[in-house]
Amino acid sequence: MHISAKTEYACLAILELAARYDDPEPATLRSIAERHGAPSRFLVQILLQLKSAGLVASTRGAAGGYRLSRAPAKISLGEVMAAVDGSGAEVTSNTEVDSPISRTLMRAWTEVHEMERAALAAISFADLAEEARGEAANMYYI
Repeated sequence: MHISAKTEYACLAILELAARYDDPEPATLRSIAERHGAPSRFLVQILLQLKSAGLVASTRGAAGGYRLSRAPAKISLGEVMAAVDGSGAEVTSNTEVDSPISRTLMRAWTEVHEMERAALAAISFADLAEEARGEAANMYYI
């Protein structure tokens, strides 16, 4: 499975907003970019796509920033990936010959693709935010 930089930054931004979901202050583009090492110009384009997809809302002004448009439990990893990279290409064959072997292989690839989509749809950003909080709590500083 290939994860593009665009998808990774989009998921990092959504996860950051999910972790801050109950915070009354919106997250700034700069804070998200700095925290995750994302180029600001690239991240602003990604956030615009996420806004167009109805996943984030923005507030202008000095106290502005970004927030999730709905609860993290209602946003899946698959939904964010589809918002920035498309719904995922369907499985297609590169072979010119239609044979029982090529059809069998195509069915296997299609099944794997469907399992991948189902797995991504089952992972919510509430689950990921909870896991990230647990991981942060387990860090030891010396």
